[in-house]
Amino acid sequence: MHTIFLIIKGEYLVRVRKRSFIVMTILGPVLIFGFYAIIGWAAVSSINQKKVAVVDESGRFVNKFKADNETVFSYPKESLTNAKKSFVKQGYDALVFIPKDVIDYPKTVQIFAEKSVSLALQSNIERAIGKEIETIKLEQAGITQKVIEDAKVNVDAQTISLSDSGEKSSNGIATTIISGFCALLIYISVLIYGTQVMRGVMEEKTNRIVEVIISSVKPFQLMLGKIIGVALVGLTQFLLWIALTAGLITVGSSVLGQKETAKSAMSARMNGMPGQQEVQQKMAKDKNPVTSIMAAIETLNIPLIISCFLFYFLGGYLLYSALFGAIGAAVDSETETQQFMFPIMMPIIAAIAFAQIAVRDPDGPLAFWTSIIPFTSPVVMMVRVPFGVPIWQLMLSMGLLVLGFLGTTWIAARIYRVGILMYGKKVSFRELSKWVFYKG
Repeated sequence: MHTIFLIIKGEYLVRVRKRSFIVMTILGPVLIFGFYAIIGWAAVSSINQKKVAVVDESGRFVNKFKADNETVFSYPKESLTNAKKSFVKQGYDALVFIPKDVIDYPKTVQIFAEKSVSLALQSNIERAIGKEIETIKLEQAGITQKVIEDAKVNVDAQTISLSDSGEKSSNGIATTIISGFCALLIYISVLIYGTQVMRGVMEEKTNRIVEVIISSVKPFQLMLGKIIGVALVGLTQFLLWIALTAGLITVGSSVLGQKETAKSAMSARMNGMPGQQEVQQKMAKDKNPVTSIMAAIETLNIPLIISCFLFYFLGGYLLYSALFGAIGAAVDSETETQQFMFPIMMPIIAAIAFAQIAVRDPDGPLAFWTSIIPFTSPVVMMVRVPFGVPIWQLMLSMGLLVLGFLGTTWIAARIYRVGILMYGKKVSFRELSKWVFYKG
């Protein structure tokens, strides 16, 4: 045990002291937030408002279409022939022709453009015309515009979870986002840190350093120490990321909340409305996106999610890293790893596919079985945990994952002890199976 501890300590300190580890640990959450912020900014700033000319022979649609951030409508008073000749020069992106009998034949609408119109623009135009035709037909049936407007209702339902301990607010959007993020993070971490184990073993083997090390320690001790050492590096990084992320969210929420509160107070004072300041502050708080996100996160069982995440991260990593370490011991170069990587990668890739199904139906039979099987449970179970999982299913999944890790470690150790000192030989799956049952 003392020997394994020394190997773990060496692996851990060597990797933690690297400048790349320190930089990525500090900048990781910042880069993630910055990445999504840039995507959001690019998505908003890339919206280019399209100018659409409408030639309406029916006379029913003039000034009826509402402009938005994506489309603005104009109604030139000219014939279709003249409009087709001049709409490009006048800066229009599309020309819509609405015939006289469009109410009875809505499919006769035509859209002209210098180039092919985008699917989004076509859908916006079709939706606007279709909506107006529906309004006209309802008015012809005796239903007034006021009745139509009053009939439009936006429903924003509050979701509540029922349990033996009572009622508790929940948020489906926050649950889905957190579950998907945790599953993706485990998927990525298993690949990154598992590959680190494989490359570390392969580097020691190709440099013949392992021949010196094996003279002092057993192959199993070396493999186990390397796996646990890298696991502790990953665990340290994740704990620091969690702390830094929580700090960023708290600071961001506080700063934006103060800005919105000050803005609402200023608005109330300028308007001179007594008793309106509290209302304005409450409305600003409800509109603040960071406050909304924090309120949604507070509906989740964060301690349980973090605890399960750390367990399934360690369990999934230990299960797969043992196999990655065995591959590194069996080959002499990275190009030879491809044939052995595929069978190991398949369950991880399948887990991501099953996770997408589990998001839609977290209590379905497919989600249940894939969250129990050790090779897919680290990813799929983390999708299910935020939605709520019975304790017996969680315990069964964790127990089988521990047994799976012990089984893969035993297989990897049998391969590792033979392959670590094997040089210059192309290894096949048949040869690996012989190493597993080799006595000696």
